[in-house]
Amino acid sequence: MEKSEREIRESKFAELTNKHFAASAIPKGINCLSLRLTDAYSSNAHARKQLPSPEFLPLLSDNSYHHFVLSTDNILAASVVVTSAVYSSINPEKVVFHVITDRKTYAGMHSWFALNPVSPATVEVRGVHQFDWLTRENVPVLEAEENRNGIWNYYHGNHVAGANLSSTTPRTFASKLQARSPKYISILNHIRIYLPELFPNLDKVVFSDDDVVIQHDLSPLWEIDLNGKVNGAVETCRGEDLWVMSKRFRNYFNFSHPLIANSLDPDECAWAYGLNVFDLRAWRKTNIRDTYHAWFKENLSSNLTLWKLGTLPPALIAFKGHVHPIDPSWHMLGLGYQSKTNIENVKKAAVIHYNGQSKPWLEIGFEHLRPFWNKYVNYSNEFIRNCHILE
Repeated sequence: MEKSEREIRESKFAELTNKHFAASAIPKGINCLSLRLTDAYSSNAHARKQLPSPEFLPLLSDNSYHHFVLSTDNILAASVVVTSAVYSSINPEKVVFHVITDRKTYAGMHSWFALNPVSPATVEVRGVHQFDWLTRENVPVLEAEENRNGIWNYYHGNHVAGANLSSTTPRTFASKLQARSPKYISILNHIRIYLPELFPNLDKVVFSDDDVVIQHDLSPLWEIDLNGKVNGAVETCRGEDLWVMSKRFRNYFNFSHPLIANSLDPDECAWAYGLNVFDLRAWRKTNIRDTYHAWFKENLSSNLTLWKLGTLPPALIAFKGHVHPIDPSWHMLGLGYQSKTNIENVKKAAVIHYNGQSKPWLEIGFEHLRPFWNKYVNYSNEFIRNCHILE
């Protein structure tokens, strides 16, 4: 019996490890899509055309339009977010998307939206290398990624070697693996904290993650009165789904650390990234960015002992006192790790978020939740077909 229990336990850990690697890998079809579109950028003048065209450039800073910001290196995911938003909008001509990507993906991302316009909406694509403000002096995460070997190894090294599996539970092990995803040290994941500097002429934006689908018109979000707050977000400490909506500060921080114990309340309600309404005018009057940097650096100097999981913990601290709760129906979470998600609730939600490992573009995505994402993929597109991205 002991041997059998040990084998079952080892099998469970192996399953979690394999799922972690499956979630972190880039599917062959998506990699193919990026490579083919990058090639098109160099060989096809239409793929290099200006985005947006010159006559629409004034819209990029016109505050009478609805401005979305999306930061991603996944071209297929970006296409779904933009397409779903435009398709669901009552006034798509008022929609402006600012897509930010990294240097290696820029050519492919630009090609996609140049060759597949989402008229009448407006789309611009910019690489992080095209923002003069994004330097190592202004963005500590760049310095950490490039110069701190221990940090690089933590996120990019062997995630299993040295793990003491005999003294941990499968759920804890899975949480630790997720915390070591390389995306958490990516500038694309931290870039939302610099929105006031990157878009100095905009007053209000909606920032979305790349693993969301927009199902309803979101124009009312620009009408929400944030009551002087900076960040309109869904709170994640209350709701019908106790598995997804039961997050408080204790879930994100190490309260055995004196600095955390003396600074934060473990019972304080958390909120979600993924769909956020940011009042950039109010933000510019705060010290949110400096607070974020200070805690980010403190966690680095503490050898990542204050928290492990990515960009939300420092944001929970930096936006403390600056968050206005919005109705949960705007943003439904958990489709990437909760297989028992209520389908009727999914249909009703304005935005559904596949946060978690089981992304809809991965083989490990939940089959019954994938159609909500698939419906916005253009499977007749030449690049999609040639890369064998099948429905």
